[in-house]
Amino acid sequence: MPLWLWGLDALALVIVLAAVGAALVVIRRRTIAGSRGTFDLSVNRRDEAAAHGWVLGVGSFRGDTLNWYRTFSFAWWPRYRFRRGELDVLGRRTPAGSELYAVEVGDVIVEVRHRSGVRQMAMSASALNGLQAWLESKPPGQGVSNVL
Repeated sequence: MPLWLWGLDALALVIVLAAVGAALVVIRRRTIAGSRGTFDLSVNRRDEAAAHGWVLGVGSFRGDTLNWYRTFSFAWWPRYRFRRGELDVLGRRTPAGSELYAVEVGDVIVEVRHRSGVRQMAMSASALNGLQAWLESKPPGQGVSNVL
């Protein structure tokens, strides 16, 4: 078999694998986002107001846990799990400077404290209202978080 046919076969294989990978990412995203209680949620492990460090994702409430999934990933499990009693909201602000291009349009940035190292979250104003309601609805005896 000529060498150019081997190259053509290799190219076809790469195209098929890329298409399968893209399909898996789309199916994963639809499966996660299709469940109830999900919303767009970007996270950042840095403190400063800059475009660096922002990662797009999806938040999903599951009982006492807020699960965060990366948007572009093959993993079916959440990257971060924020338990209701371990997440503190410290403040909120609007995106500034280059952050406007790193987060979704209209998002509010929330400064948080959590053992995972996540320092900031970006979400819509309605998602922030849902997060605050979820944090405030702790069962008795779990203490009170700093909620805006």
